[in-house]
Amino acid sequence: MGSFQTPIGMRSSTLLETSCGYLLQELQKIWNEVGQDQFEREKVLLDLEQECLEVYRKKVDTANTSRARLHQELAEAEAEFTHLLLSLGERSLPGRPEKMVGTLKEQLDSLTPALREMRLRKEDRMNKFRAVQGQIQKISAEIAGQSEYEDSSSNVTVNENDLSLKKLEEYQTELQRLHNEKNERLMRVEKYIDAVHNLSSILGTDASMVITKVHPSLNELCGIAKNISNSILAKLNSTVESLEEEKQKRLEKLHHLGKALTNLWDLMDTPYKDRQSFSHVTGLLSLSSAEVSDPGSLTLNIIQQAEAEVKRLDQLKASKMKELFFKKQNELKEIRNKSHMEIPLQSEIDNLINLINSGEIDHADLLTSMDQQISRAKEEASSRMTIMEKVEKWMLARDEERWLEEYSRDENRYSVSRGAHKNLKRAERARVLVNKIPALVDLLIANTKSWEEERKKTFLYDEVPLLAMLEEYNVLRQEKEEDKQRQRVSFILQYSERFTEVLCLHSYVCSFPVRHRVACNPK
Repeated sequence: MGSFQTPIGMRSSTLLETSCGYLLQELQKIWNEVGQDQFEREKVLLDLEQECLEVYRKKVDTANTSRARLHQELAEAEAEFTHLLLSLGERSLPGRPEKMVGTLKEQLDSLTPALREMRLRKEDRMNKFRAVQGQIQKISAEIAGQSEYEDSSSNVTVNENDLSLKKLEEYQTELQRLHNEKNERLMRVEKYIDAVHNLSSILGTDASMVITKVHPSLNELCGIAKNISNSILAKLNSTVESLEEEKQKRLEKLHHLGKALTNLWDLMDTPYKDRQSFSHVTGLLSLSSAEVSDPGSLTLNIIQQAEAEVKRLDQLKASKMKELFFKKQNELKEIRNKSHMEIPLQSEIDNLINLINSGEIDHADLLTSMDQQISRAKEEASSRMTIMEKVEKWMLARDEERWLEEYSRDENRYSVSRGAHKNLKRAERARVLVNKIPALVDLLIANTKSWEEERKKTFLYDEVPLLAMLEEYNVLRQEKEEDKQRQRVSFILQYSERFTEVLCLHSYVCSFPVRHRVACNPK
């Protein structure tokens, strides 16, 4: 301000070379020409000086503001750069000067490229985080069964304070784990679906309907991603178990029907040709549930057909039961007759027939009982065989013994007649056979006693105890021997008396002269 208070001549001399000085000179010329008052001139010049100071002040303020903004921008840029380094997990950026030199604009200009590079890196890292986290959210949603999940990266929230490669690797590891879990769940789902298809094929049910009932996404025709949540896996497992139970239940039913068919066929001697139409049912008898895999082998239609056939055969069974009963009864009777065993009373047979007619006895149980009786009879007949062979020899020897007795009583047995020589030969053979009877009877008694001790029962021959028969025979034979002995003694006594008489007569005759002896005994 003091410069404007100096004389105008001196001020003008310093400003002539400037535009302001030129303008001030022009103003003085105008004032001189007009005759402007000195006071007014000083006032105008003072106003001009104030206005100039104001302009300078504004310029300085503006410059200060610009400098402060540059300081702020530089500080913010450095802070952002440092934050980016920390968030990206990097220590420094190659090419960036470690110490800032030069003016503020130069420092800012030198930092801007590095900051731009870090921002690009951040954006790229953010995109990677969004992609990985988006996949994690998507697969997690699939595992959780959230079919309404929207696959959009805009829904992903990325933590910008930690964009390090270590954190990214953690997310990638988690993503890989989820991928593995998803694949494992998909494999389990496919395994369950395959099991449903196989079981449905065996049971004759619609696999597509069963699977769709669990969840529509499991049906490939729906064209949507499969639901692999825990609840769906549990439902699939429950469905497979239910189908397995149904399979086991149907197999057990067909086992029962197959056994019933086999028993009825055997009962009625059904031809092999007629059994072939249900061979698929009887073929299941030896199979377990795990071994049944042929499609359509356990359908309801097959079960219904088997039930109808069993019902039809049951109706035929009653009409043939009498015939089968009599057939087995005759077989049992033949076995017992052949082995001379006891035969059931006719009254017992009549009672069984009455029970068959009234339906009060189970046919299968009756035939089973008959089969058991036949089996026991065969077994007993087999055990009696050795004894029965000896009994037959004994019976034959007895017949020969009776014939020999009759032959011995025949007074004309030595006469010359037709067939006499044959009788003599038979008598010789009969004597040999009769002489073996005592040893044979003793052996029979020992074998019979052994058999009875082992069986705890009496050995019957035509309903008569064999031991009693043998003992009775021994008694009779002993009586005959004693009778023969008495006859032999009596004969000897008679012969002795006659022999004595002859001797006496001979002595008497010998006492006569020779001529008299010749007369008495011409020979």
